[in-house]
Amino acid sequence: MKINWGTGIVIAFIVFIGFILFLIITMMTKDTYDFDLVTEEYYKEELAFQEEIDAETNAQLLSENVSINRVDGGLLVVFPKNFEIDKIEGSVFVYRPSNKQLDFEIPLNDLSENKLLLPSNRLVGGRWNISVSWKYKGVNYLYRDKITY
Repeated sequence: MKINWGTGIVIAFIVFIGFILFLIITMMTKDTYDFDLVTEEYYKEELAFQEEIDAETNAQLLSENVSINRVDGGLLVVFPKNFEIDKIEGSVFVYRPSNKQLDFEIPLNDLSENKLLLPSNRLVGGRWNISVSWKYKGVNYLYRDKITY
């Protein structure tokens, strides 16, 4: 049987459509290709977005902002020296974009000398988003950074 060019084009289209359908079904059904939302309650958090903007602005207006430095034991979060340790309330949220099981949050009640150590045993190599949210004397502050560890 001889196949002409028209039949060849139809066969090529059918093979291509079958390949695309195979990819779609594979991506939708395999657990290894599970893509999570950044947050489960997206719309609820969107309503509080202006408060985050105000807190970030407050942090940027400080004479000395929070800094995050890599040290031997992990990541060191350093707060401004003029802040009194016992009046700082909040938390450090460490977010891994590629795997939500690696996310963790540390409260700021364990500060020593305006410093907090994020241990290296909880940080695997790759990209991390770090969000430091704190309240000092009734004013909210927010510092965000992206780090490759």
